[in-house]
Amino acid sequence: MPASNERMLAKAATLAADEVVVDLEDGVAAADKERARSNLTLARARGTLAVRINKGSAADVESAAAVADVIVVPKVESPADVAAVARLTSLPLEVQIETARGLVHVETIAQAPQVEALVFGPGDFAASLGVPVLTIGAGASEYAMARIAVAAKAFGLQAVDGPHAALGDEDALRAAAQRALALGYDGKWAIHPSQIDVLHDVFTPSAEEVERARRIVSAADGAIRLDGEMVDEATKKLAAGVLARADGHDEER
Repeated sequence: MPASNERMLAKAATLAADEVVVDLEDGVAAADKERARSNLTLARARGTLAVRINKGSAADVESAAAVADVIVVPKVESPADVAAVARLTSLPLEVQIETARGLVHVETIAQAPQVEALVFGPGDFAASLGVPVLTIGAGASEYAMARIAVAAKAFGLQAVDGPHAALGDEDALRAAAQRALALGYDGKWAIHPSQIDVLHDVFTPSAEEVERARRIVSAADGAIRLDGEMVDEATKKLAAGVLARADGHDEER
């Protein structure tokens, strides 16, 4: 939600989103930056409250740190970009990988202090490659998404997919979310309240999936046959992951 829009900030406080990202960056016109910082005192969230700063803005960090649970750092291209923010706040950081250079350094960025999540930025990333699309989220690179997810999981971070800007196209949103889930992502940004239910549906295991996962975890050790499939220790790890996602969703809701 852009911090320059008081009506949207009030709406954000009521939404059943796991996290609300109040934006000081791309969603705010240059002339409105100062007013947006002042409006941060109005920001509320039912879940985690995050503030996305403008890269390099110490004023943004100071204002965000007074209200936020976490700070989102855009267009990160090196560990030094993370350190520049970490010197100003002890809050956890979610960093956006949005450029070719950022992707080249994503593994070292993932090891920077205070980072708790890597967020893919599909619009700026496509622009940095010169991909001929005009809609944020279209033509998203599965290579980039996979590399970000691997870096995140290798260092104990969450991986979060960026937004799908085509509003009203539920099928495309669902397909994009399912692709992210299949690559190991923990969630996806919504840019409109109408997208929240679809994303919750995709990233929350169904009752049938949870029941099967429980049966797999409870099965005998070693390689056995269960429901016509071979189940072993690797399968139990997959099942434990499904149960962890289900439990995490229950806690957040």
